[in-house]
Amino acid sequence: MLNESEADWYHLDIMDGVFVPNISYGMDLVKVFRRLTDKPLDVHLMIVEPERYIQAFRDAGADMITVHYEASRHLHRTLEQIRQTGAGAGVALNPHTSVLLLEDVLEVLDMVLVMSMNPGFGGQKFIYQTVPKIQKLRQMLDERNLSPYIEVDGGVGMQNAERLLQAGADVLVAGSSIFNAPDPMSMISEMKALGRNFTEFI
Repeated sequence: MLNESEADWYHLDIMDGVFVPNISYGMDLVKVFRRLTDKPLDVHLMIVEPERYIQAFRDAGADMITVHYEASRHLHRTLEQIRQTGAGAGVALNPHTSVLLLEDVLEVLDMVLVMSMNPGFGGQKFIYQTVPKIQKLRQMLDERNLSPYIEVDGGVGMQNAERLLQAGADVLVAGSSIFNAPDPMSMISEMKALGRNFTEFI
């Protein structure tokens, strides 16, 4: 079933009720997804002290592991730790966090996740300040000839997907816009059609 989905990746939000005001599943559900699909599992750790759990989530089946800038006291070390497991290393930025703060770690990143709403709960309104933020990040990467993915999560749907791709995003995370659609599979297909000429996960 999961392999038959139109989605290219599965984005799994891990919440601890401390870093964000919500609790979700942990590594056991990541293991279930790993058994059900061979598609990439993009694991987003919205937790404190993420470095304590990197290896466990990699062992559970994560292909990409993203930690929050705001939750990582030793960010460079944590990103290197992720890469040493063989997973891709990502860093997420809350809406208030500037992309300029990533200047010293861009070279060790495989992905930057730009949060376009405050993390913790789905269904919030998209924050349009995200668009110039993506443009600035794309400029920073191009100036250094770097190619980590730019991923956007929060309030993403047909109303803003094309604009986000034009700003420089490579990966769009869609939750409510997919699951609340009358035909979720068709909605995924429509969104993917907007980005046929953009980077895909390999």
